[in-house]
Amino acid sequence: MALGNVGGYTLVEPLGCGGMGDVYFAISPIAQRVALKVIKKHLIAAPTIRERFASEVESLKLVFGSRVARLEDADATGDPAWLAVEYVPGATLREYVDARGPLPLPLAAMAGAMLAEGLAKVHQAGLLHRDLKPQNIILGPDGPKLIDFGLAVLIDRSDYLTAPGAMVGTPAYMSPEQVRGERKLTPAVDIYGLAAVLVFALTGHALYPPTNSWNLLLRITEPSDLPDLSGVPAELVPLLGAMLAFDPSARPALADVQARLLAVATATSGRTVHDLRQEVAARTYDSATELLVPPDLQDPKQDPEDPPVVASERADDRAVEERSTVAVPEPAPTKVDPERVGSGPPVDVTWLVEKLRRQYARRTTL
Repeated sequence: MALGNVGGYTLVEPLGCGGMGDVYFAISPIAQRVALKVIKKHLIAAPTIRERFASEVESLKLVFGSRVARLEDADATGDPAWLAVEYVPGATLREYVDARGPLPLPLAAMAGAMLAEGLAKVHQAGLLHRDLKPQNIILGPDGPKLIDFGLAVLIDRSDYLTAPGAMVGTPAYMSPEQVRGERKLTPAVDIYGLAAVLVFALTGHALYPPTNSWNLLLRITEPSDLPDLSGVPAELVPLLGAMLAFDPSARPALADVQARLLAVATATSGRTVHDLRQEVAARTYDSATELLVPPDLQDPKQDPEDPPVVASERADDRAVEERSTVAVPEPAPTKVDPERVGSGPPVDVTWLVEKLRRQYARRTTL
């Protein structure tokens, strides 16, 4: 049973909710599956915020790549404001680890390298993800994909403390400069977030133990209170420690992170990058989580400007097609004496022309 319609998309069932809005599994008029996010009204109420959302949507159109969920459509001026992105079947990284435990070192490192590639595409478009966390990573049929990139800019620091549900799984993966509310952020915020995600993927725990909101924020912004890397394999401790540096300028660049993750993945497994990539997808994708188009929404909607097609018209169309495909017989080949070419009276082919005219005259004009 449909839950409503937003922007021409039929809402089928909820996928989740967060600090920015509610997400639904939705179907387009041509039976395309999407994940549609309805932005919370209190976040978009101010005109300046709506302008920022519109600007972010324009930037999202520039993001591409196999590691990010592509933008399908959006309406920044609608009531409600919304955006639809590619539906990626699969469990989130959070769901996977909670149900099946941490990833082995080679697979976690390979997944991290694949996510680094996705982040590079986001950064190339002039965006920052700002909200990397296990809930924003889908383990799809081709490996991990990033979702919700670029939209955390709509949430101010105060919203993390006051908005219902906004604290869940977000501040625990935020960099110190984000918690301090700094406006001029750099790609280093996503380097920190990727490290926090990898710590969870490898150990099942966050950088800091569960605590109340204020205490957690104070711990993150205290330089001497280092993140918990217990359980992280020794091969990745130096890299993750550098990625979690309190000073953003001390964190490694994304290209360096990817190269070092690939080196660890191949060295600890003795396998090629190609084989590891396939194994990540095979080991983490859960096909049982895939949502399908409901039967009543499977047929594409007819163009309202086109007249309805009745059964008799379909029969006529088939008859026309059959008549139009009647083969025209070719005349029997005539042997020509090369020594007589160009001599003697011309050959009369009027009979052949008339025969072809009669045959084509019987064909229905299309």
